[in-house]
Amino acid sequence: MPTPQAVAAPLTACATFLTLTLAHPPTPTLLSTVRNTLSSLPDIVKNVAIRDATSSVYCTVGIGAQAWSSLTRAPQPAELARGFQPIKGAKHSAPSTPGDLFLHLRGPRRDLTFELERLILAAFGESVRVADATAGFRYFDARDLLGFVDGTANPVGSAVGPCVTVNGDEDGAGAGGSYLVVQKYLHDLSGWNRLKAEDQESIVGRTKWDNVELDDAAPSAQKSHKTLATIDKDGKEYDILRDNMPFGSPGEDQYGTYFISYTARLWVVEKMLQRMFIGVPEGKHDRILDFSTPVTGGVYFVPPVETLVAMGDDD
Repeated sequence: MPTPQAVAAPLTACATFLTLTLAHPPTPTLLSTVRNTLSSLPDIVKNVAIRDATSSVYCTVGIGAQAWSSLTRAPQPAELARGFQPIKGAKHSAPSTPGDLFLHLRGPRRDLTFELERLILAAFGESVRVADATAGFRYFDARDLLGFVDGTANPVGSAVGPCVTVNGDEDGAGAGGSYLVVQKYLHDLSGWNRLKAEDQESIVGRTKWDNVELDDAAPSAQKSHKTLATIDKDGKEYDILRDNMPFGSPGEDQYGTYFISYTARLWVVEKMLQRMFIGVPEGKHDRILDFSTPVTGGVYFVPPVETLVAMGDDD
């Protein structure tokens, strides 16, 4: 059985989200550098983790559809070819933005994630370009900047694996890996904070302070974020694993939530986003989007550790 990357690592205090594109033209020498760096990531993580034996440091890497065949000889996972499909609703849109590699760096302290990012980028050298680098932080008791607990619906315990790890019977090419969907959302906190707490709760679908789930709205009524983000098919509910984090600085007046989700089935996240941006019924979009705007969108596949390490032998 292939060994999954650290997709299901516990929530950390700090994270860095790195979106990289391959340098152009992607010469054989540059591609070799990328493959060798990817295969050496476990060693780079160990070199940082050794600085604090009491802490855990993680690096999860995903590969985009356009870069897959250039970097690995493994068959492309079935759903990866679609990439991130842009969504245009009546009022809000979800863009697709460039990215060949995505690195999710996690640790208990900012100095550790900083050092991990520094060493990885130094190893890549001129073979990649940084499309986006966002540092996230844990906010109080795992809340987003809107003030609500985030990730409440995450699977736990033995339920995590089937939700995030691709089953070979469903997608043989992706066995042992995970699909990764990311979006960077910017918040209008001034507008959000002008709302009454009960209006905020109605939008989110949970109480703000004690995180109690509210009843679903009637079928034809405006639905909450919680309801729109819940995916049912043939009487079965499909979960995803979120590791969202707040980011930003009040002094720069730019802040938001970095949405990052791991799933064994890409279609689950796609359907969730369609429901949010198009609405159910159509036209009744997720009202959280009136205060939270996505500026990036990407889909990647997180291969098993064995596939990653073997890339160093592909020259």
